[in-house]
Formats: sequence, C-alpha cells, structure tokens
Amino acid sequence: MKTLIRTAATVAALATAAVACTSTTAGAPPKPRASSLGAIRLVAYTGCDDLLSGLREHAAQRVTPYGFDNVMPLAYMEDSARSVTANAKTSTPEHSTTNVHEAGVDEPDVVKTDGDRVITVKDGVLRIIDTATRKVTGSLKLTEGENGPGVPADLLVSGDRALVLMRGGDIMYKRMAGFAPQGDTRYVLVDLSGAPKVLSTIKPQGSYVDARMVGSTVRLVTRSQPDIAFPEFQEDVSEAERVKRNQAVVRQAPADAWLPKIEITDASGAVRKDSVKCERISHPADYTGTSLLTVHTIDLAQGVTAAGTDPISLAADGDIVYGTGSSLYVASNPRWWMPVVISEPAVETPATTPSSGEVAPAVEPTPTSPAVQDTPVPDTTVPYTPVPDTPAPSPEPTIPPEETEVHRFDIGAPGAPSYVASGKVPGRLLNQYSLSEYDGHLRVATTLTSPDGKTSSSAVYVLKADTLARTGEVGGLGEGERIYSVRFIGPVGYCVTFRQVDPLYTLDLRDAATPKVTGELKITGYSAYLHPGAEGRLIGIGQEASEKGRTLGTQVSLFDVSDPASPRRLSQLFQKDSGSAAEWDPHAFLYWPKTGLAVIPLTQQTESGGLVLKIDDSGVTKLGMIKHRSKDEYQAGIERALVIGDSIWTLSYDGIQVNDAATLAQQAWIPLR
Repeated sequence: MKTLIRTAATVAALATAAVACTSTTAGAPPKPRASSLGAIRLVAYTGCDDLLSGLREHAAQRVTPYGFDNVMPLAYMEDSARSVTANAKTSTPEHSTTNVHEAGVDEPDVVKTDGDRVITVKDGVLRIIDTATRKVTGSLKLTEGENGPGVPADLLVSGDRALVLMRGGDIMYKRMAGFAPQGDTRYVLVDLSGAPKVLSTIKPQGSYVDARMVGSTVRLVTRSQPDIAFPEFQEDVSEAERVKRNQAVVRQAPADAWLPKIEITDASGAVRKDSVKCERISHPADYTGTSLLTVHTIDLAQGVTAAGTDPISLAADGDIVYGTGSSLYVASNPRWWMPVVISEPAVETPATTPSSGEVAPAVEPTPTSPAVQDTPVPDTTVPYTPVPDTPAPSPEPTIPPEETEVHRFDIGAPGAPSYVASGKVPGRLLNQYSLSEYDGHLRVATTLTSPDGKTSSSAVYVLKADTLARTGEVGGLGEGERIYSVRFIGPVGYCVTFRQVDPLYTLDLRDAATPKVTGELKITGYSAYLHPGAEGRLIGIGQEASEKGRTLGTQVSLFDVSDPASPRRLSQLFQKDSGSAAEWDPHAFLYWPKTGLAVIPLTQQTESGGLVLKIDDSGVTKLGMIKHRSKDEYQAGIERALVIGDSIWTLSYDGIQVNDAATLAQQAWIPLR
C-alpha cells in the first residue's frame, strides 16, 4: 500500500526533503488541487450530539499512524503613529504609547505607560516605576520557584488594572503516539491601585495566540486541540492498522475531549472550572476537527465576573490576529509540509478521502530570498493525508491549494463577540499588517508560490467585510519575489516585494471592485516595516542590499508618496553590518510625530543600543546612540523606547535608562535584575 503521510520537520529539513521527493517522482511536479475561494458560511452546532458527530468524523479523517495531522505550530516569529495620550490630569506628562496597527486598538507588549507610571513584566515579575521619582514603587512575582526566568509575557493596561499574558503553550511535546500542546497559558489580572496584587488567574486550555483591547475590553484568542490519547506506538503494527486503531479512538471520544476548558482562580484562592458549551461552538463549511479557536472576553474595569470570560469557539485554526474597533479577524496561514511515501504491497490507497475529497500534498519550498534570516519564522506544522478504510488505486500525489483562511468576529457590542463570516484567499500572509479593514471591506495581501517553487507572485484581494466574499483584486506584484512589508493607510496601500531589488508599489484601493497599482519604485534592499510619517511621507525600516540581493546592514528610508504615480526616496540612513528588531517587531519602533524623533534597536558587531534619529519632511538624520550598562561582557540590547515628557525611556533585559530627549545625556538608570 502507498500511504501519503506528512511529518513535522524544520524548514531546512523541508527544503532538503523537497529535492529528494521531487527527484523520485516521475513526470512534472504535482498540480495544485483547484479550490473554490470566497465566502464560507459559519454554522453553529445545534447541541452536543451534533457537535460530537461532526468533530468525530472530521477529526478521524485527519488521523495518521502517529496521531493527529496538525501538530500545534511552533511560536510564530503591527495605521497609527505612537499616539499622544490626552492628559488625565495636569501633572501627567505627554507620552508615547505602544506602536499599534490601528489607532484605538491596543496590543499586548512588554512595557506600558500612562505617563505617571511605567509598567513592565520581565522574568515573571511585574514592576511599577514612578516616572517622577524614576524609582520602582511596586513589584509582584507572578511565577513560582525558578520558573520565572525566560517565561514570555506581555501586558495590557487600563486604568489601575493590568492583564499579564503568560505564554507557555507554544512548546510541542509528545504524548503517547500523538502530539498535544503543553497548555501552560495563563492570564493574570492585577490590581495596580496600591501595592500590586493578583485579582484573578485564568488558565485556558491550549496556547495563547494574541489579544486586542478596545477601551477596557480585552479579547483573547487561544488555540486548542482535542484531548485524545492514542494507543501506544508499536513497531510490529502496520501503518494502515495504526491508522484504523487511531480512527477508532477518535470515533469513540466523548464531546468533552473537544470542549475547551477554562480554570479561574480568584483572589481568595477559590477555583472555578468550566468549559465552552456545545451551542457556543461554530464551524466553517470546511474544517478538520483537530483544532479549535476560542475567544475570551475580559473587561478590565469590571474584572472577571460571574460569567467568567464568556468564551465562544470556532472549529478552525489560526495564528494571526488583526483587530479594529468593531471587528476581530483571525487568519490561518497554509502549513509547511512534505509527503512521505510508505510502501506496503497488500493494498492501494486513493489520493482523496471519501468525504472531503482532499488530496495529498507535495513540498512547499522555503523562501528563496537571500535575507530569509530577517523574516518571521514560518509555521512548520505538517499536516497529513488520511488513510481511508477501503483500498483503491493511488495516482500521483497532488498539492492542496496554498490558501489563507480568514475568520471575522463582530466585537462592536459589549460581552462575547459574534461570528460574522469566514473566507479564503490564495497565498500566504506575512503578518497582521497584511490585513486592513476600511470602508466596509477587508484588504488582504498575500504571496502565492508555484507548486515547484520556481515562481511566485503577490496580490491584494478586497473582500466585503460582512460576507468575506471577494469584491476585487490586483495581482502581478513582484513576479518571482515575495512580500516583505505591507501598509494600508486609508484608501491607499503600499507593498514591498524583494528578491534582489526592492519594488515599492503604491496601490489605489478607492474602488473596491477595481483596485490598481498606480506607481512603482525600484531600489536596492528592502523595507521590512512601513510606518506613516508626515503627510505625503512614508518611513521604511529594513536592510540595504547589493544588486545581487546580499543584505549589507540596516537602512532607514524616507519616501515621498505624495504623488501615487511616482513614489521616490528622499533620504536614506545606512548602518553597515547591522540589524534591527524593528524590521520584524513593530512594537520596537518609536516615532514621535511632534518632534520627528525616532528610536530603533540596533545591533552591530562593535556595539548595540538604541539608534536615535530625527525624521522630518526632507530627510533622516542620526542624532546618536543610547547604550545600556550590562552585567555581562556585551552591551545590553535595547528592546523598547518611550517618550515621557522631555525624556527618552529605553528598556533592555538589565533595566530601564532615562535620557534627555534633546541632548541624549543620561538622567537615570533603573535596574530590573
């Protein structure tokens, strides 16, 4: 029997396997299976019996000899300038806030400020720093024993409440013959009004994906797999028999195995356990049954009420979150995968499943860009093609379409969100900036790679926000290249593709039915992050490169985009043999429009710190470097920068430093370890 299975592997291993598999398959590379793109209706389950029947069968079709096909992904490696927060009282200094994708929609980060306080979480310890005295006025250890160092955590703050998001579920481990998430995600609600204290601890099942806060209301997205233990792996059992045994286990699993659990501990230590109700789980028309997304709602002003976090779930997967004031989108990129052929002479396996008609995959190549090291780590989850119970001839393997699923939730009303629609577009997203809602439409920018990996092209699709049905599209961007950065600003879009040179495309998106490219600028290097500057100006953070595409060091570019038909670069600042976290983490970029001050982390062979710039209408000027002291031999790398009053506050692993914004003279050092 020939059984096509897929196994988890590193990106490098996938590339190697791709060559091997292609060389042993006769004829041309497999063709992608055609798919119907557009709106996908979301359907709610009528009850637990309906839910159990659907999830069992869909999940059984995704079973392999080793368990479920979609192992939880590894950790995945965001238009507004940093806004000036209005003074809550006359003594509060002007201050910057987290650099976010959409104005009014806050995003989790390692440091927050309201002008009077700086709140940060490091190694499981939350600290409050008074901006007037520049001293730590409160601290709270949120982890037990030696588990604090290295635990990743982010913050959201509203008034005197902080929500600490502790991520522990992005690590894969083997359980019996299958895989399951570690499930150590915790959301800790902290009172900041006096000495910081824990009000509630929420432990959802699964792994934390992302969160957004509008006003004081936070929407948290988690991802979980069914809690099913498969039979112990036995060497002397055939692949086909293992699949049948695993399918039998799935088809006998209770509904409780899929229902996402939640555990809430209040300030007194009392624990309340609950799970998402069957009737609060929905599903798209096409789904696997092996992954559920859950959205939790917490109003920080009210705390965790008797209703808990009011969770709702969707039988789908997702790893990219984008939010506006009224919508929350969760998108799932296509998986990286490879086929493995196992030969057993007794029976033959068909290429499609009896119910879904899904086809076996071939290899998706790794990106061909010479600057792959500067891009986010791709999702390395490796799905499998199921083995049916009845034999049939097996044709050549066929690649499923490379497409991205997008799900929209309405968050305009208080309480739990409601599902609106779900849809698909061809290709792969870069990050959340590939998505933008405007004037009743969602714009989606993706790169689509050919099955043999030899060609690629990017496009922007325009979908109706209420149905996610396609309205228009503009393609042909960067033939043979892939997207390195995207920014949508109102009815205009900017897209950077790269392989050897960097075309910056300007897009006219005023007519949703006929979006079009209006201009193109070709220069060496690329911009990995685009940020709106003054009117008619666009700031780019990325890498300079040779004409052959070899990266040379960090560059900061100022583009004149006042004429959409003729974008041009006004100024470039180049730092040889360097890199910046702002290329892949927009939270690391500070831009203060009032004075044109900008700060980006910079790492070089000889030094590291915060590169301080002035960006005005005509150019980019280097003002200096802010460097931190360190307990180690090297200069501590700066992660974040804030403006508070007339000072620049910068955060590194060792501590927070305060420098005069005009002279860059050091004013204070606040150790954090």
